[in-house]
Amino acid sequence: MTNYGTIPTSSSPSANLEYISRAKDRIKAGLSTRRPWKMLYNFRSFGLPASFKDAIGRVRTNAAYFRMNYAIVILVILFLSLLWHPISLIVYIVMAVVWLFLYFLRDEPLVLLGHTIDDRIVLVVLAVLTIGSLLFTNATTNILVSVLVGAAVVVVHAAFRKTDDLFLDEENTGLMTATGVGAGSSPS
Repeated sequence: MTNYGTIPTSSSPSANLEYISRAKDRIKAGLSTRRPWKMLYNFRSFGLPASFKDAIGRVRTNAAYFRMNYAIVILVILFLSLLWHPISLIVYIVMAVVWLFLYFLRDEPLVLLGHTIDDRIVLVVLAVLTIGSLLFTNATTNILVSVLVGAAVVVVHAAFRKTDDLFLDEENTGLMTATGVGAGSSPS
């Protein structure tokens, strides 16, 4: 007896459970680069920078350390601003799915045409694509204001958050050394 042309009426429960388990593992792995929110908002870690140069150093260090958290903050602010623009909200949700798969839930580096793409490049490209696609939905002023508010929140937080209690991993330490902060200096 052959089964050609038949459509299965149900998929196996074990395949569904395996897919859910894999998705759950990818979510955990993708969010593992996110720093704890308690650490981000530890009120004892806030203080005025001694100088403008110190503030710039803090912004660079905190931006590298809390990159995933800052991206989430800006995306949430953008989402909240789009609640009164349904078409923009639909576009935003589609782009959020793209963000999930290409930035937040990836367990391997992104490879395009045999070249490994850095996470910072993926972050910038996705941000530009998200903002660009949203600008076509006639919510331009709303989007620009929300992105500026999000960026201002991130920069203010990064400038006032001390960096004494941050432990940079190897990848971020290389970034900090290249920018003149980190290894050898002690930013506060």
